[in-house]
Amino acid sequence: MNELYERYPRQISLKDGDASLDLLVDPSAQEIMDFAAALPSADLLFLNRNIQVPKVLDAWRESIAEGDIVSIVAKRGSKVLGTTAVVQDRLSWSAHVGEMRILILPEARDTGLGREMIQESFLIGLSLGLEKLTVRMTLDQESAIAVFEEMGFKSEALFRNHVKDNLGDKHDLLIMSHDVEGFASQMQAYGMDEAF
Repeated sequence: MNELYERYPRQISLKDGDASLDLLVDPSAQEIMDFAAALPSADLLFLNRNIQVPKVLDAWRESIAEGDIVSIVAKRGSKVLGTTAVVQDRLSWSAHVGEMRILILPEARDTGLGREMIQESFLIGLSLGLEKLTVRMTLDQESAIAVFEEMGFKSEALFRNHVKDNLGDKHDLLIMSHDVEGFASQMQAYGMDEAF
């Protein structure tokens, strides 16, 4: 885990310029509240909780402090472009599974940031020793689904009419997963685990 923390902060190059990645410690900071408020409500439907509510951001901060969530923030200057979180319930029967949550501002999409954030989440999963990573999204997030599929995630479940938006419209929820343990074993077999 220490090697993970040594990765940050760091710069990344995107199609529209550079951005910085760093560990997110305080999701209740004003810049994160501004970021959450700028997200379309449809982008939040896959989350268990609405991060546009301050007490949810406070709970996120507490979960980071307790080690149940590792979050990364992408910024350009002081503006937050995206966040990612790997959530682990270490007290459950599924302590070997982590859930990835990735949010990108609409204006920062199609720049390569989403792919970078997915890769960072994957590295976090590896560093935490997780065996499986899952991600949830609504079916209309077609470009995100395509990126996850390119990275080896497979569709695992589809829940019909599972989430309801602010207008009362229902949406299907897709769950995808990746066998992190199998991937790590393959990397090790080819001697690529040190490079990764």
